[in-house]
Amino acid sequence: QVQLVESGGGLVQAGDSLRLSCAASGRTFNSYATAWFRRAPGTERVFVAAISWTGSNTYYEDSVKGRFTISRDTAKNTVYLQMNSLKPEDTAVYYCAASPPRGCSGYGCYDAQSGYAYWGQGTQVTVSS
Repeated sequence: QVQLVESGGGLVQAGDSLRLSCAASGRTFNSYATAWFRRAPGTERVFVAAISWTGSNTYYEDSVKGRFTISRDTAKNTVYLQMNSLKPEDTAVYYCAASPPRGCSGYGCYDAQSGYAYWGQGTQVTVSS
């Protein structure tokens, strides 16, 4: 069993930066794929970014490419989402998710919510214009 706890959300202005953290307990992240999803008001939860089981590959939704960076620190058992140049449309609840290894690869393997067994409770990010 893996427990995930997100932190780092808050209220910022457009153009500002935030770093979200997702701390895991119960198992290590060493061999788990981890991802960030988000749900904006009145919409469904969608994929934002993921890091592969090996940690060697990262994947991003088009609207955040070049602005967001996902990374993980296995020593701290923590995954991060560095968010730069934030826009009002980035306002959402951000969720961390984790998955043990599965027999797939590539973007399509990591962007589906159904592929993740463990989820955090979410952290609110609000970007004002």
